[in-house]
Amino acid sequence: MNDVVKQTSVPNNNKNPHKSNSKKRKPKEIGQELEEDPRVKVFRKEWFEGKDCLDIGCNSGLITINIAKKFSCRSILGVDIDTDRIEEAYWNLRRIVRESTSKPPAKASRLKDAKAVEVSDHCVTESPTEQKGKAGEGLSPCNLSERVSFRRENFVQSRISDDKRYHTIMCLSVTKWIHLNWGDEGLINLFTKIWKLLQPTAKNNYNTIEIFPESFQDILLDKIGFRLVEDISCNLSGSKSGFQRPILAFWK
Repeated sequence: MNDVVKQTSVPNNNKNPHKSNSKKRKPKEIGQELEEDPRVKVFRKEWFEGKDCLDIGCNSGLITINIAKKFSCRSILGVDIDTDRIEEAYWNLRRIVRESTSKPPAKASRLKDAKAVEVSDHCVTESPTEQKGKAGEGLSPCNLSERVSFRRENFVQSRISDDKRYHTIMCLSVTKWIHLNWGDEGLINLFTKIWKLLQPTAKNNYNTIEIFPESFQDILLDKIGFRLVEDISCNLSGSKSGFQRPILAFWK
């Protein structure tokens, strides 16, 4: 997949920044399939596998679809400010699913796909993908069409839902155009919304633990620098069952 094409001229300061922005990012023509986008090659599987993902500025949807196929996302929603790009993204999804099933292709209709495009400027965060898959399973064409969805959306000016969050959010080749059209405030608004929409990361360190309670005393004396330790729990009486834990007093 090729990257989006950027024009070198600065957009006019017109009354419709939405349209001026969308005209500057041109997708490649259908059928001109290239090697995998180099950006996808550096992505890690654990960022996407079994996760709910969001692709801001998805353009023609090819990277969005590739991410879903390669990493088995639980769901991925692609949003773009340009209605034509969203129509093309749905067209690409239909085409790729059709080719994957190796069935006689039905004639693709962009007009029909256009009916699926939601043009609301105020509802990016509700992903229409409801069916959840198991992490790690390969995506069949049916699963692909269930897990990948697209929506026409002005992300900068949209509202944030209170209940929808994503594990991974992509924003590729988009910040320049947001900065030019909405200035510093628009850029800050973009990053703030991304932060709010991300799921909190719960890191599990259990399997990496190498220091255990019996080593605490040696570490505090030898590595931390305490000079004296006394176990005062020997004088403890009346402890409840299951709560016989050492109490150590340290002196600096």
